[in-house]
Amino acid sequence: MEIKMDLISEDKINSMGSMEKLRFILDGVKSGNIVILEGGLSTEEQMQLIELTMAEVDDDFPGIEIGGYPAKRGFLNLRKKTRLTVIGPAKVMRTIKKDKDLISTVVSAV
Repeated sequence: MEIKMDLISEDKINSMGSMEKLRFILDGVKSGNIVILEGGLSTEEQMQLIELTMAEVDDDFPGIEIGGYPAKRGFLNLRKKTRLTVIGPAKVMRTIKKDKDLISTVVSAV
């Protein structure tokens, strides 16, 4: 079985509205793809993606695995969104290690 990875530029993600962005990501993951976002998602967007995912979990779609590099603090110590986010189907992707500069995942064919 092949596993497709979609590497999405920050420009592409920023050109979408919030719901359009989440739908784009979730549709890609439900198709079995691993989606990697340059620039990542904000904490609020990650929570909305998890809520949207939970509403669509069924026997064929057990959910998502999501990981991202933590946000760096910017001017006036304001928190920015994550620097990179990796999202994949929970049945094929499992995060085994995550710290501020490294995400290790195991991807296995079903």
